[in-house]
Amino acid sequence: MADSKLIRIENLTKRFGDLIVLDDISMHVDYGENFVVFGQSGTGKSVLLKCIIGLMKPEAGIILIKDKNVIELKKKELNKIRKNVGFLFQGAALYDSMTVRENLEFPLKKNFDFTQKEIDEKVITALKHVSLEEAIDKMPSELSGGMKKRIGLARSIITEPELMLYDEPTTGLDPITSKEISELILNLQKSLNMTSIVVTHDLICANIIADRAIFLRDSKISYEGSIEELVKSEDKFLRNFFSTEIIKE
Repeated sequence: MADSKLIRIENLTKRFGDLIVLDDISMHVDYGENFVVFGQSGTGKSVLLKCIIGLMKPEAGIILIKDKNVIELKKKELNKIRKNVGFLFQGAALYDSMTVRENLEFPLKKNFDFTQKEIDEKVITALKHVSLEEAIDKMPSELSGGMKKRIGLARSIITEPELMLYDEPTTGLDPITSKEISELILNLQKSLNMTSIVVTHDLICANIIADRAIFLRDSKISYEGSIEELVKSEDKFLRNFFSTEIIKE
């Protein structure tokens, strides 16, 4: 029987000087799952994503993507893994000097040997997925915050990644746009059969997309399970955290 787990993390520890950010973390993510990582600011959520993709090296532990230990891979092997991973950063991270079309073309030209015709087709398809075909020749400065997030998402999925990593995908967006982005993440998971890890503190987003969630607290996983169980937890800290998030919305 094939292994259902795309990612396995065992005993992961990451520190900056004397500060331990991730302390002996173990978790897994199944193929096709939307996995949410909750936690207060500064609890290592983004650091976890960067360790998974090899942008940061932990002090200890194992990170397996399809049974390959990311921590031990040489740059060439790591880049092969990264070709199958999309990463949506908090600010969408578009290149200001490039049009939307050029932003989307960039990862295709950098990492693959597609013809211009193939690139054009992939750009249009990616923009259709986020319902922004009309923005193809606009500059980032001409886009709203929600549109930038959608274009950033289109650029992340244009290589048809097997795994998507989202770092606070709804931060800074109004509640309506936040809901739209969350529904878009869910639809992309289904239509492209992607596995996703979503770092967020947005309960509305998590309610829409999450199959399973963890909560990072004091550098450790303090909870793992469904969103419904998490929100209904009797743990005083969790109750306060989520009541605050609901009030914010």
